[in-house]
Amino acid sequence: MSTHAKEAQQDLEKAKARSKPLAAVSVLVIGLGFLVFALVLSISYGAAQIDFKTVWQAVFSFNPALTEHQIIQEIRLPRALGAALVGSFLAVSGAIMQGMTRNALAEPSIMGVMDGAALAIAIMFAFAAHVSGFHLMVASFIGAGAGAAFVFAIGSLARGGLTPAKLALAGVTVGAFLSAISSGIAIHFDVAQDISFWFAGGLSGMNWTNIKLIVPVAMIGLLLALALSKSVTVLSLGEDVARGLGQRIFLVKTLGVVAVLLLTGAGVAVAGSIGFVGLVIPHITRGLVGVDYRYIIPCSAVLGALLLVLADLAARLVNAPYETPVGAMTALIGVPFFLYLARSEGRGLS
Repeated sequence: MSTHAKEAQQDLEKAKARSKPLAAVSVLVIGLGFLVFALVLSISYGAAQIDFKTVWQAVFSFNPALTEHQIIQEIRLPRALGAALVGSFLAVSGAIMQGMTRNALAEPSIMGVMDGAALAIAIMFAFAAHVSGFHLMVASFIGAGAGAAFVFAIGSLARGGLTPAKLALAGVTVGAFLSAISSGIAIHFDVAQDISFWFAGGLSGMNWTNIKLIVPVAMIGLLLALALSKSVTVLSLGEDVARGLGQRIFLVKTLGVVAVLLLTGAGVAVAGSIGFVGLVIPHITRGLVGVDYRYIIPCSAVLGALLLVLADLAARLVNAPYETPVGAMTALIGVPFFLYLARSEGRGLS
């Protein structure tokens, strides 16, 4: 084994030593317990409060003749499950992006992924009057990929090459540009009301059809993310270390990007632009379980689901009976966190 390979192996062993498998198990078990509790709260509380006994009966002994059962089965249950799914998708996307790019500020809403998807959806509404959910999802995938590619291209043109800070700056700039184009299309083609839901981010339109649409695609993204977790851990230590360990960097990054596009595209297609979940959750998870992405990715999925379920519940209750966009609730946490990371970004991910 060469000296470089030995040094790379030592770096990997140090990273493994800093991982916390017992903490990861605890996060998964406790997190799932809190997630179930949050789901029950989300189903029970809203414009009309429904007691737990009725919720239980509606879920396990559904009676279509009862209005409360219909509300739970057709509105609240798919909305709560949709929030959990989208939250997990966005959190895992952010974890993969941060690990692959070694950029503490990487996140779908900051790296142009969400804004690209939103632009594609705006174009679909402008030129296709009766667009189906499937076509919206396909457009969302394409737009997400184009937005991310645009950000990386702009960031690479900067003097001195692509650094994490320049990548984040390019993401914010490109995101604002794409958002402006989306707004212009919405106004010019008089579809602003139709796409305002996607711009603000929300789960009020979630239904069983949407869930059936996104689950197969997103499950592929989640399984791909889990399969890549060990490789992402190696990449997060630096490309030199990855090469020293024989990592096929281009293949890993390509598959990682595919996973991010599948997860983010599915989330944006049904819930719009909900930012900062993919920024905050991976950092919290990394602090709890260490730097091994075999633990970070599943724990991020659970904590991301928990965060978005609670954010959606707060969005419904903070100004009842009116709804606050759930994207505004996540921004209350995410913006201060982003500013903190922007100041301390030089300390890196590890």
